[in-house]
Amino acid sequence: MVTPLPRRQLRFDSLEEAVADAENLLRSGYSQAGNWDLAQICEHLAQWMSFPIEGVPPLPLPMKVMSAAMRCTIGPGWVRKVLATGNWPDKVPTDKRTIPRAGGNEAEAVERLRTAANRLQHHNGEFKPSPLFGQLDKESWLQLHRLHAAHHLGFLIPEE
Repeated sequence: MVTPLPRRQLRFDSLEEAVADAENLLRSGYSQAGNWDLAQICEHLAQWMSFPIEGVPPLPLPMKVMSAAMRCTIGPGWVRKVLATGNWPDKVPTDKRTIPRAGGNEAEAVERLRTAANRLQHHNGEFKPSPLFGQLDKESWLQLHRLHAAHHLGFLIPEE
């Protein structure tokens, strides 16, 4: 019987640290403690980092209704709790459109993550509201994305 690998417990104080971790995984190689590879994780993170600036693509009607209900009920409390505790919960469902297929080009995906993180970090314009949480300020967006990155990258264990 194969023992599952333990996840890394990561904390990033900047998006640059998250990108550096992804670059290290690209250089050193890694083992997966979860279901996604490095390219999938980096593409997913980069896509979500674009949403505060560009907005979330139009949601199908069932998702639109669900997200509106969450935004008006549990969403604001959920995001406050995540920001206060600094922990991204496990098993949070995601928009399936943001889950890339396995086996993508890892170097290109890491570069897309770098570009998206840099763009978000240095964006000084308006931010689009979250379909689940409503309007957030820049620091809240940055903190959410640092936590989101730590959650996903923690499933990849660097080779020594």
